[in-house]
Amino acid sequence: MPIDESRTFLPVRIAVLTVSDTRGLAEDRSGDTLVERLTTAGHVLADRAIERDDVDTIVARLRAWIADPNIDVVVTTGGTGVTGRDVTPEAVEQVAEKMIPGFGELFRWLSYAKIGTSTVQSRACACVSGGTYVFALPGSTGAVKDGWDGILREQLDSRHRPCNFVELMPRLLER
Repeated sequence: MPIDESRTFLPVRIAVLTVSDTRGLAEDRSGDTLVERLTTAGHVLADRAIERDDVDTIVARLRAWIADPNIDVVVTTGGTGVTGRDVTPEAVEQVAEKMIPGFGELFRWLSYAKIGTSTVQSRACACVSGGTYVFALPGSTGAVKDGWDGILREQLDSRHRPCNFVELMPRLLER
């Protein structure tokens, strides 16, 4: 879809959360990939953390970031599979005010072109909460690239037409 160069680019403040029981910052290739892509696109890395695969811990981090007026968007990587320890979607559901089902649907459609039917194992999801967007991506670098390059790069660009998530930000708290 087209970028309208006559419009002003508005940088978004993004927090990156890696969900993993085994990775630290030194091994967090998916988080690194996400940070590189968002900063290259002109956005601001507002915060970054790693939390273990535990619903309460993830929910606490999400709630803190959602309450922070200096964070517009949270992108998580990891914990979206179907194993017992994969609980990121459950955490997202606990903080969600409005789910964005099209995000997960589009992510799996894009992913299918690369990994075929294995994409059904992904529970990528998104929501809006407290005026903050929350996007949950799988933990592989390929999934992060698919999610950023195929969806978030455009939807978090205020110049993207015909519409984008950024232009809706001032209205997210309307009642």
